[in-house]
Amino acid sequence: MQNTERRAGALCFVDSSIGHAKMEAVSYQPRCIVDAHHHVWDTRLGVYPWLCEDPPIPFRYGDYAPIRRPYLPDDYRRDASPFEISASVYIEAEWSHHDPVGEMDYIARLRAEEGLPSVAVAQAWMDRADCAAVLESHAARGFVRSIRHKPRSNPKPGGAPGAMTDARWRAGFARLAPHGLRFDLQTPWWHLYEARALADAFPSTLMILNHAGLPSDRSAHGIVGWRAAMSEIARAENVAVKISGIGQPGMPWTAASNRDVVLTVIELFGVERCMFASNFPVDSLCGSFSDIFGGFGNIVADFSTAEQDALFACNARRLYAIGEANG
Repeated sequence: MQNTERRAGALCFVDSSIGHAKMEAVSYQPRCIVDAHHHVWDTRLGVYPWLCEDPPIPFRYGDYAPIRRPYLPDDYRRDASPFEISASVYIEAEWSHHDPVGEMDYIARLRAEEGLPSVAVAQAWMDRADCAAVLESHAARGFVRSIRHKPRSNPKPGGAPGAMTDARWRAGFARLAPHGLRFDLQTPWWHLYEARALADAFPSTLMILNHAGLPSDRSAHGIVGWRAAMSEIARAENVAVKISGIGQPGMPWTAASNRDVVLTVIELFGVERCMFASNFPVDSLCGSFSDIFGGFGNIVADFSTAEQDALFACNARRLYAIGEANG
């Protein structure tokens, strides 16, 4: 397990002409990457309400107009081209909630035509009457590894419990393990105490926490609350975490601004339960692929080669069973 005293790698500076961080030097470049969290979408299909309909929704990165366009495998490959992407994990992209199976039909076509992604995280609503049928359909596809349903949450700490405490929601969650499905959890950090109770109640289901528990409030108070919640959920051995989606609105993605968050997550979960991921194209609002993965490389430059390989590739391959069956 690492500790947050690690400080190595290059410094970053901002080039205002391009609006992203540039690396003065990079101490470590990953040899290959398994991108544990990315999207592709075709807005011409009209099946993504948040991307296709007006007005835009409130969004944690602010204005997201630049990504309200088709983003296809060739676009992803172009963005990722400075690196060797050996495999990738597609994450459901808020396709119309009326047709979660249709999204996986689309991804199956992309896999056949484009060879990307390797595996997928599909959408299913844990508390809906169609949950059992949707999960059965997803599980029948050899490339679906996990399910994501963002549970009901509060906009700030305090208030009523979120959906993870609802009996009906939990009944849907209970259907995952018999199908061998994981669960990708995206929820604000103040709901991670409920997530810990959920993980303990279903120890045979691997829960994969998205976006480092969303440490969006970088104030001293916010970071204290986030770290305490992350420490709690990290004690559940059936929980892993993706270090991704940690950009800040109106600020470039830099190693300097994200170093403490990254190292804290690794300290709490241990290298073996952490994965680096791009969250592209969403995080293109904060930085380029090189900014983000170069930044990760900067932050873990003094880790061992085995630890670096685990964070950039091996853990994602193991935790999402990439290379097994149709993955």
